[in-house]
Amino acid sequence: MTFTGGSMTDKCVFYKKGYKYQLTRPYMVKLDVEPITPIDFPYIKIDVSGNLTAKPGYSWDGASGPTIDTKDSIRGSLIHDIGYQLIRLGVVDCKYKEYFDRLLKDICIEDGMCTLRAKLWQWAVLKFGRGSTRPSAEPREEVAP
Repeated sequence: MTFTGGSMTDKCVFYKKGYKYQLTRPYMVKLDVEPITPIDFPYIKIDVSGNLTAKPGYSWDGASGPTIDTKDSIRGSLIHDIGYQLIRLGVVDCKYKEYFDRLLKDICIEDGMCTLRAKLWQWAVLKFGRGSTRPSAEPREEVAP
């Protein structure tokens, strides 16, 4: 069977793997991160005052490691993943890693997560999360077929 989907059909698809969630509406939050210049990526915008906007289409993987995602972890994991991604991309200094780790815990507690569970998550990312802030951890573009 041959696909004849019109006069122009691309032969390849370019994509990135590893995401579970995708924003359908903008999400805004004020961070205690103040970049020297504004950051304006296709799905993330942050001004010099720390006002972050995650735009529709932004994708993230939620909780990592031996745990499960729950409603009380979604917002925290979104902000945490954005923070780590900005560090990986080199637009936010790596000194903010611990800030984003603490923010994960604080947001999860605010959203109803048991304090003990949130503190365990914070401990885990403090202890094991450094590798996820390295540029090599940024998902690479792949191609199929």
